[in-house]
Amino acid sequence: MKTQTIIAIKFLMIMTIMTGIIYPFLMTGLAQLIFPARANGSLVMKDGRIAGSELVGQKFDSNIYFWPRPSAIDYNPIPSGASNLGPTSDKLKKQVKERRRLFVINNLITDTTAIPKEMLFASASGLDPHISPESALLQLNRVAGGRNLDEVQIQKVKQLIKNKTQGPQYFLFGEPRINVFDLNLALDSIR
Repeated sequence: MKTQTIIAIKFLMIMTIMTGIIYPFLMTGLAQLIFPARANGSLVMKDGRIAGSELVGQKFDSNIYFWPRPSAIDYNPIPSGASNLGPTSDKLKKQVKERRRLFVINNLITDTTAIPKEMLFASASGLDPHISPESALLQLNRVAGGRNLDEVQIQKVKQLIKNKTQGPQYFLFGEPRINVFDLNLALDSIR
């Protein structure tokens, strides 16, 4: 019995050192060596300061910026999560109806315009940084009006949307998408 207890304690100590110290340091070292930007949170610097992360959706509610998809957690990364409202939820139906109404009014589009689902529903994490190119184009008139852009500048923004559109991940997964944070940072450079 005493021998088995000593063996169990030794095994616990060895596994604690291997899985609690050696493995994390090894993985952290490899991540820093192979892809340091990703390992450090994909932070984006602007004017020498951290402006945000390209992996985390951020709140943009001004008319001079493209809006991200809604967030059930108001873009707070600490309690990341969804609303957990099901498809039969009356509260979800009211939220979607109100989001649709506000999107139509703010973007000066007709009530019959098909609005992409990501502008009506929050993502599972509440922090998805992407929207579809269609969502960006539906917001173009609002952004152009908020920035007082002329026709030449509007064409530059359209080209920017096209340039910032990413294809499906690994050419297989998902649909074309645009990182809203990246798009809005680039938008500030249009004069």
